[in-house]
Amino acid sequence: MADDSKGTRAGSRRRRAGGSRGRRRKPPARRKGWRIAAWALAGVILLGGGGLGFLYFKFNGNLHGVDINAALGKNRPKDVDNGSQDILVLGSDSRAGANAKYGTDEGSARSDTAMILHVYEGHKKASVVSIPRDTIVSRPECKTSEGRTSPAVKRAQFNEAYSIGGPACAVATVESMTGIRMDHFVEVDFAGFQKMIDKLGGVEVTTAKPIHDKWSHLDLAAGTHTLNGEKSLALVRTRKGVGDGSDLGRIKLQQTFIKALLDQIKSVGLFTSPTKLYGLADTATKAVTTDRELASLDKLMSFANGLKSIESNDMHMVTLPVTYDPRDPNRVVPLEAESAEVWDALRADREIPQSALKDGAGTKTDADNAVKQVSAGKGADGKTEKTEKAEKAEKTAAEKSPVK
Repeated sequence: MADDSKGTRAGSRRRRAGGSRGRRRKPPARRKGWRIAAWALAGVILLGGGGLGFLYFKFNGNLHGVDINAALGKNRPKDVDNGSQDILVLGSDSRAGANAKYGTDEGSARSDTAMILHVYEGHKKASVVSIPRDTIVSRPECKTSEGRTSPAVKRAQFNEAYSIGGPACAVATVESMTGIRMDHFVEVDFAGFQKMIDKLGGVEVTTAKPIHDKWSHLDLAAGTHTLNGEKSLALVRTRKGVGDGSDLGRIKLQQTFIKALLDQIKSVGLFTSPTKLYGLADTATKAVTTDRELASLDKLMSFANGLKSIESNDMHMVTLPVTYDPRDPNRVVPLEAESAEVWDALRADREIPQSALKDGAGTKTDADNAVKQVSAGKGADGKTEKTEKAEKAEKTAAEKSPVK
């Protein structure tokens, strides 16, 4: 996110997934729960029957949205109309409230995890660019939660943007770095993430060797595990247990976990278990914060419908090309030319070229292959075995259901 390329604003709009229109918008977010919430809600609508009205208002009332558009105004990159979509996904590391058991705050909340999800035209594949939280970037002027103006700075740690100005400042910083307008913003906090994984029934991963990290309280032997919410949270937060203990290694674990999570969501058979479906939908809608444009049940489901064809193997996950900061070896800075290549590719809705990634410090780390998906293979139709089984079960349940 080193790049300072900025676009101008324009009135052209993109088509959104599921039929919504318009392109880049901004929202508040919580961890990786946007996809869980969307699938759960879609299932509730299909199985709701006579209680649909009650369920709609209950889940709709759970959702919380932030008006990013109003906060940022017109000083944003051009809204390109090429059928693609960009979403900023954040995880907050606030230790307030239900998150207090994960440690004490060192001040205000910061974005512990940051990813830009780019959905290509046609909504059959996507790229995810992880932004290391310790990346030094230029931060634009932002409004604080108290309504004051925090002046722009040339050198700021990326995750400080959220701390200073919340979701709006995080989105403004990403748009300043990339020159790409964000269509949406999503956030999940620690407690919400843990509860969603538990409602889902856990996520299956394989560890290549033991992982022991006293800081994140993760203790896993080598082998295959079904991680509950607590252990899943520990895995995506661990730094000391794998690789060189840096954020770059942790990002690799997060990327692998997200793919395993997507496989699990599609294989869990939500449509055949109304109780599990209800519990997951209720938990997810309470946990996820979005931009205002997604903060209603019908809009969130429309958004999800446009993403349902993307399997874990259709998602190309990379780390922003960075190198260690000459001024501070505990921080990283974007490789300017390579980062510009990444953003240019996404802006044009093209695949990210390997030439942009090969020299990045996060491309190959000591944490590579420390954790693997259990089921990553696809059949001839492009679907994973777990997904095919789940779809067959859901089809059978739908055929037997009295609700048509």
